[in-house]
Amino acid sequence: MQFENIKAVVFDAYGTLFDVHSPVGKMVGRVGDNAQAVSDLWRLKHVSYSWLRSLMGEYVPFWQVTGEALDYALAAHGIDDKSLRDELLNLYLTLDAYDDATVALAGLKDMGKATAILSNGSPDMLDAAVTHSGLNKHLDYVLSVAEVGVYKPDPRVYQLVLDRIGVKAEQVCFVSANTWDAQAGANFGFQTARIDRFGLIDENIPGKPKMMLKSLEELLGVV
Repeated sequence: MQFENIKAVVFDAYGTLFDVHSPVGKMVGRVGDNAQAVSDLWRLKHVSYSWLRSLMGEYVPFWQVTGEALDYALAAHGIDDKSLRDELLNLYLTLDAYDDATVALAGLKDMGKATAILSNGSPDMLDAAVTHSGLNKHLDYVLSVAEVGVYKPDPRVYQLVLDRIGVKAEQVCFVSANTWDAQAGANFGFQTARIDRFGLIDENIPGKPKMMLKSLEELLGVV
């Protein structure tokens, strides 16, 4: 199977290009035995708070949502340590990129494809992460939901790709490791690849990814 007539490859950032569990991973000694549970809950609340705020019409920058989600995760596990909280939050600005991210983005650029990020992240958060990781050298666009003031999976977010890059939806290969995001992108009209980083099955919501890939590097053989 191949994607057809792709002009732009657009990536989700968190969980797809960047490892959202790397901050807690670097602080395991201070977080303690529940480190993985803290990280998992932080991520869960991070996503769910963005959805809830969108439904409530209460958009705030993703940096604030990141902090609110972390505060919940720490409190739920009985951790009251402001310096630890601040260090974990700041590590979100220098997330580790997955090993396959640079290879995939560089290869796509060599193929003449436009490359972009479409993310819930605030512009300053994304700028810090792509610069720290070096991915900025391989990206043509970094698009943030801040431009529309609502979070994924609102269709206005996916419309940003068409408005800013100047392509049709069917000319976009949208790539995400998040089930709901990949499916929402497919429902919008993108040709979508889900990267199976977490061993999840598809959600029971509209939209079906065209492909399931194990690695971002596999994109180089299908676009």
